[in-house]
Amino acid sequence: MKIALIGASGYVGSSLLQEALSRGHHVAALVSRPERIEAQANLAVVKTDVQDSAALAEQLKGFDAVISAFSGHAQAEQFDYYVAGVRSIIAAARQAKVPRLLMVGGAGSLEVAPGVQLVDSPSFPEQWKASALGAREALNLLRAEAELDWTMLSPAAMLEPGERTGRFRLGGDQLLADAEGNSRISVQDYAVAMIDELEQAAHRRRRFTVAY
Repeated sequence: MKIALIGASGYVGSSLLQEALSRGHHVAALVSRPERIEAQANLAVVKTDVQDSAALAEQLKGFDAVISAFSGHAQAEQFDYYVAGVRSIIAAARQAKVPRLLMVGGAGSLEVAPGVQLVDSPSFPEQWKASALGAREALNLLRAEAELDWTMLSPAAMLEPGERTGRFRLGGDQLLADAEGNSRISVQDYAVAMIDELEQAAHRRRRFTVAY
């Protein structure tokens, strides 16, 4: 497939990039700093400004799918910057008539009890709250979207460097945990689950999650 990957140089985006390339897909890495991406076969690097929706729409035309690993973690106003960026990406994808939009989500909007989301629990770390609330708003925006064929993949509570095992569980809107109560997934296996979804389209117009 021909894939546009927004945020391909980031923590999650770089793993998504390697997983997609390893499966033979052609990827255009849309990044704000092209110098951070090393040249590889089947890879084009495109300088982009996610907040410029009109220009982004032109860059997204002609692809089989767009994957957004856009993140506002480096910004002082994480929530506002991220939500504005997601709005821009959705508008650009709609304008470009993108066949599918896949988005990296957060664990904060997953339920830990009926009607209770992780981000609203007392123990949720304050340092991650702004980005978690932003990811929850992104999910709300996608759910309100009438035109796009979208999917969001939320990771387990802990998304950490590790191994690519290809062995994990998938779920829906509830946080997944193992027998010891740990909710975790490696960023490498998260990428496997996302590119599996790209190829298989098993969760169209909904959010799903992945964990060990």
